[in-house]
Amino acid sequence: MQVKSRHHLRSDAVSDVETALEEQLGVSPEGDAYERVEFEDTDWEVVLIDGEPQVAYFDEEPFLTVRGANAYEPEKRLVTVDAGAISFVSDGADVMRPGITEATDDISPDDLVVIAEESHGKVLAVGRARVNGDEMAGDEGKVVDSLHHVGDDLYEFSG
Repeated sequence: MQVKSRHHLRSDAVSDVETALEEQLGVSPEGDAYERVEFEDTDWEVVLIDGEPQVAYFDEEPFLTVRGANAYEPEKRLVTVDAGAISFVSDGADVMRPGITEATDDISPDDLVVIAEESHGKVLAVGRARVNGDEMAGDEGKVVDSLHHVGDDLYEFSG
């Protein structure tokens, strides 16, 4: 991915990012340097916190990347999948009900969510919920659209 521009965020923009992450995920990123990076050939916009791509904008909404979620371990907006779903979710597949073991109750349709595997709690992907958290587990149907996953260009990008 070709970097089009990168610049340090002003303190008010840093506060906006930190507030959004606190409200959505209950995490408080702590860094000395926040840089916003835009790319030539993709709509991804990333915020590097101390050089690590820990936040990305999804439809103008800041949210943790897979790397960021693994660094800060959110407890809100969390969807947990079983071992059978890991390879699919890691390859960017949308999340289906049968693979979900649990989801937090604070999830509403269209919310950004983090998707983690149940045995070690590692985050595999970020997606957009289609249903409420309490309706996620079940027998059939797609419930989370995948937006970013382990191994994609955003995950591989290093500041």
